[in-house]
Amino acid sequence: MHATRKHPKLYQINARVWINRYARQIGRSATLDDVTDAELDALAELGFDWIYLLGVWQNGAASRRIAQSDEQLRKEFVQVLPDLEDADICGSCFAVAAYEVNPALGGESALTRLRQRLHSRKMRLMLDFIPNHTAVDHPWAFNLPEYYVPGNETKIAREPQNYIRVPTLHGERILAHGRDPFFPGWSDTLQLNYGNPDVQSAMTREAEKIAELCDGLRCDMAMLLLPQVFESTWGIKIEPFWPRLIQTIRLKKPDFTFLAEVYWGLEPELQQQGFDYTYDKGLYDHLTRQQARPLREHLRAQFAIADKMARFLENHDEPRAASVFPAPIHRAAATATYTLPGLRFFQDGQLEGYPKRIPVQLCRSPDHPVDENLKRFYRQLLRCLDQPALQKGDWILIEPSPAWDGNSTWENFIISLWTTPQASSLLTVVNYSPYQSQCYARLPWRILANRSWRLEDLLSPTRYFRPGDRLISPGLYLDLPPWGHHIFQVLPEEETPHEGGVSSIQ
Repeated sequence: MHATRKHPKLYQINARVWINRYARQIGRSATLDDVTDAELDALAELGFDWIYLLGVWQNGAASRRIAQSDEQLRKEFVQVLPDLEDADICGSCFAVAAYEVNPALGGESALTRLRQRLHSRKMRLMLDFIPNHTAVDHPWAFNLPEYYVPGNETKIAREPQNYIRVPTLHGERILAHGRDPFFPGWSDTLQLNYGNPDVQSAMTREAEKIAELCDGLRCDMAMLLLPQVFESTWGIKIEPFWPRLIQTIRLKKPDFTFLAEVYWGLEPELQQQGFDYTYDKGLYDHLTRQQARPLREHLRAQFAIADKMARFLENHDEPRAASVFPAPIHRAAATATYTLPGLRFFQDGQLEGYPKRIPVQLCRSPDHPVDENLKRFYRQLLRCLDQPALQKGDWILIEPSPAWDGNSTWENFIISLWTTPQASSLLTVVNYSPYQSQCYARLPWRILANRSWRLEDLLSPTRYFRPGDRLISPGLYLDLPPWGHHIFQVLPEEETPHEGGVSSIQ
C-alpha cells in the first residue's frame, strides 16, 4: 500500500458533511455505500495514502441540544450557512456517546465496505479516538460516574463553566466537563479520570474495538493524558496511558499507525511514547506570521524528529487556508510545508480553495466556489510529492547566506534539499516574504562536483544549467519575487532537457 511510504499523504474528510453532500445530490438519504468509485479513484490518482474520516461515531441527543441552543455557536453557524436549520446542527463529533458507527452513515457494515474499497486502491483508513472525555450522556455517566473527575458544591459555584450536575444510578453527582487547562470546559462532555485504573482499561478496550475497523487512529488532544499535564490540570496523579495502549494494539496489528494532536512543545515526548506522527502546529503558526527566520529556527530545532511531524495548512480546528493566506502566499506556504519530511496532511476542500471552515457541530456545508488556479497548483504540487527523492531521499535544511554585504533579504528564504545516493535530487526554494529577495544557497551534495547540472522547475516550464562546483560554493544564487517558489529537479546536464523559460537564478 502507499501508506507504507516514508512521507505519506493524508486527506481528511468530515464524514457527516460528505454523506449529506451525496444525499443532496441524489435526492434521498445516503450512506457511505453511496460514495462513488469515481471519487475514490480520483483521490487515489492524486496519490493519497490515507483517508481520515472525521465524525463517524455516535454522539448523543444532549450534544445536539447543547449545540442547537448555544447562541454564540448559532451566530457562527449562520456565518457558514445563512439558511441554517436545526437539522443542520448534529452536535459535536468530539462528544462521543458510543464508539459505534453512526447509523446515518450506514453503520459498521458500510464503513467496512468503504475500507475495503480504499484498500483496493492502495489507501488506508484513519478514524478518531477521543480519549480525554465522553459525551455528557454517555452510558458511563449514569452507570459508572466513578469513571469521571468529580466536583463538589464549592467547585461548581466557583467554576460553573467547568462542572455539571449529572443524574446517575447512585443519585445526582457533580462531575467535571472535559477541557484543557487553558480554556473553559466543553459543555457537551465529561472529563474521564485517568487516575482510576478501570478507566485506562476501559478506554484501551474502546481503542482496540476501533482498531478493528481501521488502519490508524488520530488521537484527539493526546497531550492531555501525559501524567504531568493531567496532574497540573486536575491535581490527580496518573500512570502513563499511551505506551501501554499503543503496545497493546501493536501486538495484534504491528503496522497500525498513531497520529497525535499535540501542542505546547510536547511532540517529542509523545513520539517517544510510541506515536508515529504528531501535529506540527508550530510550523503552521510561523507560516501565518509570515516570518521565514523563526520558521527556519523551528525546523532546525526539530531536525531529529522531522520525519514524524504532521504538516498542514488547515484542518477542522483551523481556519481554511484560502481565508488565511492570499493566493500568492498560499502557494508559497504550501510549497514550503509539503516538501518537508513527515506526514503531509490535507483537508477536503483545501485543494479547491474553499473559504469557510465547517464547525464540527454541523453536518452540512455551503456551496463553495472553486478557485481553479489554486486547484491546478495543488494538483501540480501533489504530483511533485510523489517524486522518489521526496519519498526515499535524505532531507537537508539549507541555511541561506547573504547575496552581498548589507543585503538582509537572504533571511526571507526557506530552502530544502532532498538527496539520494543516485544522481537525482530535489531542491525547494521559497521566498517567504512580500519583498524581492536574494541569497546564495550552498548545496552540500558531493556528487555535484566536477559536473554540469540542469535544474528543472516542476511547477513551471523553466530550466537552468549550472556547474556543480558553483552549486557547492559560493552556492546557487537566487533572486526571487515576493512569495516566489520553485521545486527544482536537479539532473546531470547530459540527460535530455525539456523546453524551459526565463531564468530567475544565476
